[in-house]
Amino acid sequence: MDSPLPSLKIGEVEIFWLDGGQIRLDGGPMFGPVPKVLWSKQVEVGDDNCIAIDNSALLLLTPSAKIVIDSGIGNKLTAKQDEHFRVQKPWRLPESLAQLGLSVNDIDIVIPTHADFDHAGGLVSYDSAGKSFLTFPRARHILQKKEWEVVKNPDRRSAASYWPENFVGLVEGENLEIIDGDYQVTPEVKIFLTGGHTIGHQAIEIVSKGETAVHLGDLLPSKNHLHPLWVIAYDDYPMEVIALKERLLPEYAKHNAWILFYHDTEIRAGRAILSNNPEGISFSETII
Repeated sequence: MDSPLPSLKIGEVEIFWLDGGQIRLDGGPMFGPVPKVLWSKQVEVGDDNCIAIDNSALLLLTPSAKIVIDSGIGNKLTAKQDEHFRVQKPWRLPESLAQLGLSVNDIDIVIPTHADFDHAGGLVSYDSAGKSFLTFPRARHILQKKEWEVVKNPDRRSAASYWPENFVGLVEGENLEIIDGDYQVTPEVKIFLTGGHTIGHQAIEIVSKGETAVHLGDLLPSKNHLHPLWVIAYDDYPMEVIALKERLLPEYAKHNAWILFYHDTEIRAGRAILSNNPEGISFSETII
């Protein structure tokens, strides 16, 4: 029997973390300019210099919509990609939904923070014959205009992670809504354009009944990246990421907001409070 899914209640919004698969990546790029002597004290690292990376898609159950944020690695990786990314746990997002009595057909809205394969890989699935289909066939998918332009015309750097097979079947004006900047999805859920990690990276804020939570995507991959200067080598615009963390994290801490994580293997969320440590904030409580 599957264990209960991690969950959090923000006013009238229920948040669940879904099983989007786990991979292992080189710890060096995951901590960018931070020396290994420092980051290796915060996270378990193997002899291959790799660390575990969860890809925990989020499900938001609001009074008016069922929303999935990011979608995990999907089920389309080749055997070579499985080996390259050292897949530790397979993508089981539909099975996670089933634990809640839901299916992919129940999802109304899908919000990828950006188009990297580990966030957008689950937008499209393969059936047993290798034929692709939209994982969430009834859902409206929402992406920033700047991000979609890169998906359609990736540069050399983006092409390594923006894979065309992850967007087959998405059609502008039909199941794909292109936005340009901030956007109110439901009364409780708001998208805001951040940039930083990618040119069209977006974050999601949840506010209900006086409670607040925020999903900052790859601006804040894990609790080990709370320090503004601890950025990842995959950031396209690292100075923007630093500035965003310096501005956003103290502001959310003032409201005791919950910070939601996608890649962290130890905690799913932490309630932020201001502190005098180098990170500027800490957590008064966490969801594991």
